[in-house]
Order: sequence, then C-alpha cells, then structure tokens
Amino acid sequence: MLSESIKKLVQYGVESGITPECERIYATNLLLDAFGESEYTEPETEYAKINLEEVLNELLDEAVKRGIIEDSVVYRDLFDTKLMNCLMPRPAQVQKEFWDAYKEDPEKATDYFYKLSQDSNYIRRYRVKKDQKWTVDSEYGKIDITINLSKPEKDPKAIAAAKLVKSSSYPKCLLCPENEGYAGRVNHPARENHRIIPITINDSPWGFQYSPYVYYNEHCIVFNSKHTPMKIERNTFVKLFDFVKLFPHYFLGSNADLPIVGGSILSHDHFQGGHYTFAMAKAEIEKHVTIPGYEDVESGIVKWPLSVLRIRSKDEKRLIDLATHVLANWRGYTDETAFIFAETDGEPHNTITPIARKAGDTFELDLTLRNNITTEENPLGVYHPHARYHHIKKENIGLIEVMGLAVLPARLKEELELLEDYILSGKDIASNEKIEKHAEWVAEFLPKYEKLDKDNIQEVLRKEVGNVFVHVLEDAGVYKCTPEGREAFMRFINTL
Repeated sequence: MLSESIKKLVQYGVESGITPECERIYATNLLLDAFGESEYTEPETEYAKINLEEVLNELLDEAVKRGIIEDSVVYRDLFDTKLMNCLMPRPAQVQKEFWDAYKEDPEKATDYFYKLSQDSNYIRRYRVKKDQKWTVDSEYGKIDITINLSKPEKDPKAIAAAKLVKSSSYPKCLLCPENEGYAGRVNHPARENHRIIPITINDSPWGFQYSPYVYYNEHCIVFNSKHTPMKIERNTFVKLFDFVKLFPHYFLGSNADLPIVGGSILSHDHFQGGHYTFAMAKAEIEKHVTIPGYEDVESGIVKWPLSVLRIRSKDEKRLIDLATHVLANWRGYTDETAFIFAETDGEPHNTITPIARKAGDTFELDLTLRNNITTEENPLGVYHPHARYHHIKKENIGLIEVMGLAVLPARLKEELELLEDYILSGKDIASNEKIEKHAEWVAEFLPKYEKLDKDNIQEVLRKEVGNVFVHVLEDAGVYKCTPEGREAFMRFINTL
C-alpha cells in the first residue's frame, strides 16, 4: 500500500512538472525516509492523472496507522507539507525558472510561479474550491462576496498541544522570509513547500509570494525582507509603483497602518496584489477636481462607498509627489462638523489605504481616506461596520474589503443553510441560538419578496448578504455618498 501511494505521489510530481523525470528515484527515497521505511518494491501498475488530495490522504492515513502522526488536521497538514517538499525544486531553481520566464514576459513568469504554488499544494486547490463565492449588483458596481472555508479549523487536541509548545520567535511572523522551507509546529504552519521570489523595490530587498488562501485570482503578497512595522509614507507609494512597473498586469495595495482600519498583520511591512479587477477599480470618477500645483494630474472623487481620491498620470513620480502631499494633509486634518479628528489625547486617527495599478501607459493610484476614531456608541470604530451588521461582518475592513470583496466568516455557511430552512418552514429564527442574531435582519428584508421557495431562497439570502456588505462599506466611508458628505469631502480637497 505504501509503495503504491509513494509511486502515485512521485508520478503526480512528474506529471505536474514540479519533479523532473530524472529525480523520480531521488524523490521516492526521500518519501521512504519520511516514513522511516528502508524497503521498497516498485509496483508494476502504471498510474496517470493522479488526484493529489486522494493520494495524500492515503499517505496520511498510513502515517497515522504507523504512529508517525496523530489523526488531526494540524498534524496531517504538517506531515503532508513535508511529503510535498520531497517533490519540490530548490529555491534557487524556482528563482532561475521565474526570471528566465520573466525575460520573455512578466506574465509568463507569474503564470509559472502561480501554477507551482498550486501544484506544490502550498495553495491547497481542493480547499479553496470549498469557498463559497458569488457577486451582487449594487449602485457601486458588482460586489464580490466570499465565505472563506479554506482555512481548516484546529481541533481541541491541537489547540491544547499548541498551549504546551515552548514559545518561539522564529520565524517572527507568517510573513518573514524565514518561513521558506520551515517545517512548522502545532502553532505555526509548515512551509517546506513554500517558495519566495526575491525582488527589489525602493532599492531594498523584498519578497514576492502567493497567499495560501487565495481570495481572488493570483492573490499575491509582497513583503519586506526585514521584520519591520507597516507605515504609510512617501516610500510606500514608491514601492507600490516599483512593483507595478515590474509586473504591469498586477495591481498592488497596502492596508492602512493603524489598528481598526488596518490589516491583520501590522507588525510586518507588506502589500497585497494580484491579477484581478475589483469593483472599485471599475468605479468611475464622479467628480473631477483640480489640485493646485498638480494641474497635470487627473484627479477626482470616485463613486464608491468609501472615500476615495483617484489620481492618474503617465508619470508615476507625479503621483508619488501628489500622494505624499495628500497623505501629509490628511494626517493632520480635522473637521469637527464632519466628525473627523486628526487625533484625540495624542492618538492619531487619520491614514490612507492606497492601491496602485497601470492601465495601458497610464498609472493610477486610489487613495482611500481612513479614520479609526472610536466612541462609546461605536467602541469598535465610528468608520467600521456598525453593530447592526455584526451578524454578517464584524471584522476590520482591510484592503481586500475596501476594493469590494467581502471576506466573510466560515460560520455563515451553516447559518445561511439554517436560515433557508427556518424561513421556508416558517419556524421562529429567534428560537435557534445559532441564528437568532439574524432574526431582525430577516424580518426587515422578507416583506420585499412576494414569493420565497426552495428555488430562489438561496439567491435571495445571498443578495441580502451582499446588501449588508455594501452598508458595511458605507459605514467605513469617512465621507458619506450624500450631498453633505461630498461637500465635506470637498472641504478637505480644497485644503490641498
């Protein structure tokens, strides 16, 4: 059984292109060593079109049977990553292949690297496929919704084991270059099958990789080779455009650098990008503006629920200069009538979420104005999803959401299925503790629909979830899409 599974996995490596034919025996021996097995009889059966998930499960079941690992998703993930690394090319080989392809075409290089990241099981295709995805029409364009199901939940055994593991500062975080090839532990994922492409932006060493949980096409992460905190400053804009010039088919953006309006990892300077066009990028400028000293730069307020100033020019240096000017003004800007305070009690509140892209020979930079002030009424943030929408989305509105993609919690899958049943059968939603938080929301939207049945209930719920997300984005906008909001936005622009 083990010999058959090993032969199948090696065949997968050869078929996918991550293992050269000449390394078939070498990879077989590495796999035997992972099982502590010194004997091997080549199976006579020839295999083709191997299902990676199936053959890995065969090998993991064998590892459990032999007492090599515990039967837990955490331990299985650690071990199957070790197995996949037996098939993998070394980092130097990946880098050479990448840059050789880049000489022909940057897109050919990223195509190669993205495929490798999936074939190596670093991006677990079979888990990503489980994510639920749909789009919802809104007045701002087609909004993307995803319920993230690709991150496996740790079981109680693994959680208990993680508490007993000696704390370690290596790697310092999930974005550090030291993750490449790291075997992992119960409280840190294995990255033996992970590869990084070194790049230079702003004359400094950075790394380029893909997210293991791809929320959209070719979802990449670009990170500082040094573990240094995120900071939005002039150099941020330089780095964004340096990357876009390297990979003109990708956009690149940064989370804000303050809590509440920032991303999940503020301790390590990084960006996110990819080969995808979000609704925000498609949104048009609704009001063109002229900024003194930058009359040559096309500027305008974008028709979008968050407060976005878009600037465009064929000269990215002009955009860098203007973005630095806007950032400096926004950092110190207060407008009490619009409830915008630069700081309270010495705590700064204003920052920017920037997104750069190239359209033909023109560079674009979207500057999303953010403010993280809190009040007693809104302790999680005034410009944050308000409490009435927390049943759908309570987490921070980071870069990905800003651009129009809702990344919603896995709990919603079961909750929406329960809601389908309760709505169609007329049961009391408030009677079930798992979905009682949705009762008020359902009571609000149900009267809009004359007929609900098993054929349209899912579509209706998905549409209403999308509507909630649009309201969430509106909550996050410091200037609302109203005459008063636009007037206040212009007051800021007139200070530039």
